[in-house]
Amino acid sequence: MSKAGTRVMWMRGGTSKGGYFLASDLPADPAVRDALLLRIMGSPDPRQIDGMGGANPLTSKVAVVKPSTRDGVDVDYLFLQVFVDKAIVTDAQNCGNILAGVGPFAIERGLVAAADGTTDVRIFMENTGQIATATVSTPGGVVDYAGEARIDGVPGTAAPVPIVFEDTAGSSCGALLPTGNAVDTVNGVELTLIDNGMPCVILDAADFGISGTETPAELDADQTLKARLEEIRLAVGPMMNLGNVSEKSVPKMTLVSPAANGGAISTRSFIPHKCHDAIGVLAAVSVASACLLPSGPAARYGKIEPGADKSISVEHPTGEFTVIARLDGSGELASAGVLRTARKLMDGYVF
Repeated sequence: MSKAGTRVMWMRGGTSKGGYFLASDLPADPAVRDALLLRIMGSPDPRQIDGMGGANPLTSKVAVVKPSTRDGVDVDYLFLQVFVDKAIVTDAQNCGNILAGVGPFAIERGLVAAADGTTDVRIFMENTGQIATATVSTPGGVVDYAGEARIDGVPGTAAPVPIVFEDTAGSSCGALLPTGNAVDTVNGVELTLIDNGMPCVILDAADFGISGTETPAELDADQTLKARLEEIRLAVGPMMNLGNVSEKSVPKMTLVSPAANGGAISTRSFIPHKCHDAIGVLAAVSVASACLLPSGPAARYGKIEPGADKSISVEHPTGEFTVIARLDGSGELASAGVLRTARKLMDGYVF
C-alpha cells in the first residue's frame, strides 16, 4: 500500500455500505488489488478492527468504477465482496444496494456530466454483464443526497435513486431457471432455483420446521437449520451452473412464508451463511420473479397485484422491498425496477 494512501469515497448504498474506488486508483493486478482491499477492510478478522469494514458482510463491500467504452453506457461497475473473517475477495455476485451509489459516485468523480434536475447514469454491471439505469438527483448540476425517499433498513430519508434493470434473467447461471424447472427436489426438499440478477434458492420455511417469522439472530443460532441449508447449497451449485460454491457467496438461500404485514411474500435470506437483516436488491428481484412462476414455494405464497406492471412487496426482517415487475405482451418479465437511496459518508484516502 502506498504511504500516500488510496483514494476512496465511502458511501451507503441502499442497505449496504462500502468503499467506492476508481479502477485507476487500484492496482491492475487482481491479486495485488484483492490483497490491498483485505488490508483496507481489516480482513480476515471477525471485528475487522484494523480496517474500515464494519464486521458484517453488508458493510464490507467494494465498488470499482471506470468510464465505459460500450455504446450507450456511461460507466462499468465491478462489485467485490470482501469476506469478514476469511482472506477472500470475490466477484461471484452482483450487489444492487452498492449499485445505488455508483451513479452519484460517477458524477462526483467527473465520469458523467450532471444535468439540472436529474441525471440518468447507464451502468454496465461487470459481474453479470447486464445494464442498469440509475436516476440521480442533481439540482443545479450537483448531486443532492437529501430528500424524502424512505427505504426500510435505513433510518431517516434521502434523495430517491430509482434503478431499472434490463435483461437480468440468467445473469450468473445462464437462464432464469438454470435447470429449466420451476420446481426441483434436492435432499427431499422442493425448491426453486432462479437467477434474475442474483442466484437464489427459494425454499419453503415450513419444510424446515420454522414459521419464517423468526428474527435473523434466532435463525443464525439454529445450527441444524444452517447445516441443512449449506448441504442443499453445495448440492445445487453445479445444478445452477455455478460449480463448487463452497467458497462462493452465491447462491443465496431464501426461506419464504406467507406475508405477515400486507405484502406479497415474507423472506428470510442467508448471504450465504448469515441471515440478512433485510434482503438484497437483486435477491428481492429474483424472489419477486419466483412469485410469478406457475409453481414453487414463492408461487405458493405470493400475492400478486393484477396488471402488466406488478407491484410485488417482498417482506424481510426489517420491513419490505417493493419490486415493480413489467411484463411483455407474452407475459414474460421484461424489466424490473426498484427504489433505493444513497449517501456520501467520506471522501479522501484510506491507509
